[in-house]
Amino acid sequence: MPAAEPGQEFNGRSILRFDPFDRTLHVAIMVTFLGLALTGLPLLFASEDWSSALARLFGGFRAAGILHRIFATTMIATFLAHLARLGKRLIAGKDFGILWGPRSMVPQPRDLRELYEHFLYFAGRRPRPRFDHFTYWEKFDYWAVFWGMGIIGGSGLMLWFPELFARILPGWLFNIAIIVHGEEALLAVVFIFTIHFFNGHLRPEKFPMDTVIFTGRIPIEEIREERAGEFERLGGGSALEALAVGPSKPRILLFGRIGGSLAVMTGLTMVALVVWALFR
Repeated sequence: MPAAEPGQEFNGRSILRFDPFDRTLHVAIMVTFLGLALTGLPLLFASEDWSSALARLFGGFRAAGILHRIFATTMIATFLAHLARLGKRLIAGKDFGILWGPRSMVPQPRDLRELYEHFLYFAGRRPRPRFDHFTYWEKFDYWAVFWGMGIIGGSGLMLWFPELFARILPGWLFNIAIIVHGEEALLAVVFIFTIHFFNGHLRPEKFPMDTVIFTGRIPIEEIREERAGEFERLGGGSALEALAVGPSKPRILLFGRIGGSLAVMTGLTMVALVVWALFR
């Protein structure tokens, strides 16, 4: 791991990792996903006592269904905004780095190598992999959204507008859509509220919370310790100091901590209810 230059201490200095647009989209995805989980699981587990109590918080099952569609529409709009920005960066900005390289979310051979090295690191057989800007698990989380929008979103739209889709699709597909929508949504809820929350907030390096997605800022010390490949690629200590930005606004940090804490507690509670229902 690269050492800091003699006598150099970064003193909490940070560089910008996510701009305001990225952070806004993440908050929108976070809120809409929580809303979809809270309004959808009562329908999926309608026979459970807790589902009725949860639905009553939204005004009953009918109101929960309406809110579910509102959250779904907002999530689709957020996803389309992200795609539009990618298109603008690629076509207008000629930013081909989003297709390949260290700042790309496209899976690459190095991700497989780092996955293998990471397992060896867990087994105590080698040092921590020298991760760059995005890790293999961050890319997995990112592409899971595309999978979810296609499978869960597509089946949800079929169930929302059955007359429209019945003009072009056979009837048996709607039976499949009912199963796929519920089961894939359940899988997404359990994954996000366990694996994603653990990676982002609950693992030892981040506990009790990683606020980077809310503030957009990542400490230089964290880059050196956890993303040694990026630290070296950007030139090390002095070069990163030149990229340093000012501290985040206290109200943004407070919003991130409160919002993130509520999301984690809500998500873990939902997972507990799902596990209770499944094992019953």
